Amino acid sequence: GQIDVSLNELGHLQAARLAQHLLQTGWAQADQLHSSDLQRAMQTATPMRTSALELQPQSGLREQGFGIFEGRSVSELQQDMPELWSQWRRFEADFELPGGESTQRFHARVMAHLTDLAQRNQGQRLLIVTHGGVLDMLWRTVHGLALSGYRQCQIPNTGINHVVYQQGAWRILDWARVDHLQGLP
Repeated sequence: GQIDVSLNELGHLQAARLAQHLLQTGWAQADQLHSSDLQRAMQTATPMRTSALELQPQSGLREQGFGIFEGRSVSELQQDMPELWSQWRRFEADFELPGGESTQRFHARVMAHLTDLAQRNQGQRLLIVTHGGVLDMLWRTVHGLALSGYRQCQIPNTGINHVVYQQGAWRILDWARVDHLQGLP
């Protein structure tokens, strides 16, 4: 969700490995670096910054808002709000938790933001650091999948996804690469 927590020790190690990998493979030579403005994404993106690559926080790249569910454990939700928990677990695209956003609204926000970034920066390579839900919306869009239902793709922390936007359409070239994480727990 949008609760603003920082990375743990493993997260910082993963972010460092990702930055090192991007430097070795030439992706650190990207034209722009964008990140969700939430702390955990910004901390992941920070090691990728260079003198020529300024970090640009973007609220449009935030994770889905889960409203009153945020900051609570599953057991708390099951005990304190069993009906709401059960309804949320149906994963219906139009269901909206109090204070949160439905998957439909989330999808519209994310895809509008990503498409705007791509259209404004045609011909440039962008590094984007974001969240699993955002990537799920992109995956569903590319594959023409419904917004309701469970996630159908792998989204590992600091996984590398190579996506292009051409002629008004998104295309995935590579997804969920984690070679850079070998040897980490």
